[in-house]
Amino acid sequence: MKRHILHIAIILAALCAASCVKETMSENSVIKVTETKKNDFDRWLEVNFLLPYNIDFKYRFEMNESDMNYFTIPADYEYSIVMAHLVKYLCIETYDEVAGITFTRSYFPKMFFLTGEWEYRNNGTIILGTAEGGKKIFLAGVNLLPQYMHTAEDLNHYYIKTIHHEFTHILNQTVDFPVDFSMITGTGYVADSWSDAPYNREFLQNGFITDYAQHSDTEDFAEMLSEYITHDQKWWDEQIGKAGEKGHLINAKLDIVRTYMQDSFNIDIDVLRATVLRRQEDVFKGFVDLHSIDIK
Repeated sequence: MKRHILHIAIILAALCAASCVKETMSENSVIKVTETKKNDFDRWLEVNFLLPYNIDFKYRFEMNESDMNYFTIPADYEYSIVMAHLVKYLCIETYDEVAGITFTRSYFPKMFFLTGEWEYRNNGTIILGTAEGGKKIFLAGVNLLPQYMHTAEDLNHYYIKTIHHEFTHILNQTVDFPVDFSMITGTGYVADSWSDAPYNREFLQNGFITDYAQHSDTEDFAEMLSEYITHDQKWWDEQIGKAGEKGHLINAKLDIVRTYMQDSFNIDIDVLRATVLRRQEDVFKGFVDLHSIDIK
């Protein structure tokens, strides 16, 4: 018994001695911070987004900014340059012209984050973009931009309208829209069934400007404003005609959108639409250089 006790005591003493040895910490950190050297595009973004608006335009892939629920890929460098010009000319500077730069600086999100591919849902729909807490707009599908630059309708549907839609959410988070809007077609919202038949075909006849507007009152409001300002009056009248007897419901919601924007932000949506369409025409007539990153 004494022999076993002696052995245990020796082992304990050895363990204590080992644990009590003072370790010397290395002065060199194991954490390596990768520094990215600025290129000409980074400097252009700094002059055109960061300095005037405090907007961080992220085109390099960052895992922390991505949605881990989807497979994503980096945005192409050249297409990111085109997208930056489109965002600047068709969106940010549009609001500068209509509402003043103080408005844009106050309300426009402080970050844009680009990825190369759409985010695909398992119900067959795709995510074109999102707005997060009024601080960030995520834009997907940048690498597909050349496919949708041939017509204004395509460009708006997949990219520009998305930005106006998400910006509307940000404005709504600042000043809520009237509850009267939600009551006009309140029984018609179908949440995640909007992409299923018959809702994806009969939305106009149900009093909604798009199929996605049937998701909820917040999406309906954002769809109303973004669709209105990216289309001319002829297109709008055609949609109201297709809606038949429910067309007056769409126009009733438009009246609330118009009043909300005027009273809350002093923006006339007809002036906003005219500005959007004029600037859009400038792009397609080649008046805007979408590739230059020269700093003037």
